[in-house]
Amino acid sequence: MTSALQELLDSVPESDSPVSTNTFRYDAGDTELEGFFAAPAESDEKRPGVLVLHDWFGLVDHAKVRAQMLARLGYVALAGDVYGADTRPASNDEAAALAGKYYGDVDLFRARVLANLEALRAHPGVDPSRIAVMGYCFGGSGALEAARAGADVKGVVAFHGGLGTSKPAEPGSVTASVLVLTGAEDPVVPSQAVDTFEDELRNAGVADWQVVNYSGAMHAFAVPDTNFPEMGAQFQETANRRSWQAMENFFEEIFA
Repeated sequence: MTSALQELLDSVPESDSPVSTNTFRYDAGDTELEGFFAAPAESDEKRPGVLVLHDWFGLVDHAKVRAQMLARLGYVALAGDVYGADTRPASNDEAAALAGKYYGDVDLFRARVLANLEALRAHPGVDPSRIAVMGYCFGGSGALEAARAGADVKGVVAFHGGLGTSKPAEPGSVTASVLVLTGAEDPVVPSQAVDTFEDELRNAGVADWQVVNYSGAMHAFAVPDTNFPEMGAQFQETANRRSWQAMENFFEEIFA
């Protein structure tokens, strides 16, 4: 883990109850996935569950840190796996090609996300009536696809996720509350994409949604160690902190 990720983890204080973590394998059709669970240890209480979906690099330390942060807040979190247990891209080009496979096959993308949801729902510490999905970049897109697919969850949160889809939400299909946290200077998600997405939600009659734009924030503003401003991707501390707080407030409301 990098020092920046350790600092991110430490931004959520440890509680009196330690966090337990473990990797876990489960199936999505004929593909084996490997996720990372983080949960408050030694608790018999059923807690809300949160699925954390990774960016296009797959299940790396960033998603695992976010799961541990959520566990410190009292949630059972699964840093999920869309690609498969033995599939981890080694370069930007590999990551782009792999993510493109799922962007181009929305049914497959949704099926992988829903398989992760079922693994979370089956955890003995999870209250199955209180579940949410959140994700970063590629994972943010996955969270929104879960909502469009009518997943039985309380809410979804997309951090600088792509908003477009080949299968827009149909009227009545989205039952979850939706929170989109995006960068005002994100070239991957320009203002026209935000407008189109908002129109999609209006046309589908989504009852509860909000979009927050962070000034000066580029793509991947909530992923530490990202520093490629020439490509429109850069970590921004202010947007990262405010978006996490917005997520906390959102979860407190939907899980009440």
